[in-house]
Amino acid sequence: MQDVKGKVAFITGATSGIGLGLAKVLAQEGMKVAITYRREDSLGPIRAWLAERPGLVVHPVRLEVTDREGWVRAADEVEAALGPVQLLCNNAGVGVIGPMEQATYEDWDWVMGVNVGGVINGVVTFAPRMIAHGRGGHIVNVSSIGGLAALGTAGVYCASKFAVVGLSEALRSDMQPHGIGVSVYCPGPVKSNIAEAGAKRPQELAHTGYAPPPDGGEVKGAISFTEAWMEPEEAGRRILQAVKADDLYILSHPELRNAIRERHDAIEASWPDEPYNEARAASIANLLTTPIYTEVTRRKGKGKG
Repeated sequence: MQDVKGKVAFITGATSGIGLGLAKVLAQEGMKVAITYRREDSLGPIRAWLAERPGLVVHPVRLEVTDREGWVRAADEVEAALGPVQLLCNNAGVGVIGPMEQATYEDWDWVMGVNVGGVINGVVTFAPRMIAHGRGGHIVNVSSIGGLAALGTAGVYCASKFAVVGLSEALRSDMQPHGIGVSVYCPGPVKSNIAEAGAKRPQELAHTGYAPPPDGGEVKGAISFTEAWMEPEEAGRRILQAVKADDLYILSHPELRNAIRERHDAIEASWPDEPYNEARAASIANLLTTPIYTEVTRRKGKGKG
């Protein structure tokens, strides 16, 4: 999907953070961009930005990503207003910080419902439509560096983001015959208001095991916000670049490379030291190689041999 001008993008959770940064980048690239929001007052930043840039097309549509019927209404509205969606970005996400033994069922239901359920709902809604219109396209699912390694005290969040990585890898295989690419973005810290999401969670899921410290201090294990974190528009540019290159993985914070390598090394070190079973291998031949992985190493010039 190297030429995106004039095509339609649909981005969830795009009133702040990565979603907003991507919306700005895509609109300036000439795309017609639909962004989802939950509250009318959250549209202030994008409206102010658009006021200084006449001619750019950004269409807000109200959507709670856990609402499956709402997804259908949003898709119908966007297709009627802008045309068939060719770039879907499942970006909306929430998180909690703290030891997993403190998590309530509501913590789990909230995080998994938005971070995993929201992606599932986007795929179920738009993948068949993208296949039906026959114009190809691309799907980007936003995970996290916490979807590649359990970094920090964020087990509930990591569980959801690991699921998004696996979903995206499998989806790439399924979408290839239809000319639809799939990427998964696994960033480190990006400037956003994800830490404020807890104050706006649904009332029926409000019971949490992660109450703020009574002294007003930071939650143990949380990462402190600094100006060194990546700007949302930089994140958006990296996503666009990856879409054009049809990359599977989008990694943007090389500072975290060693942590991911340590996980991979730990996996490699855990294989049993025993003979290769040829008969067993023959019975599971379809599991021994996965084209989407070998494709990445080949294209990046980092394969073996």
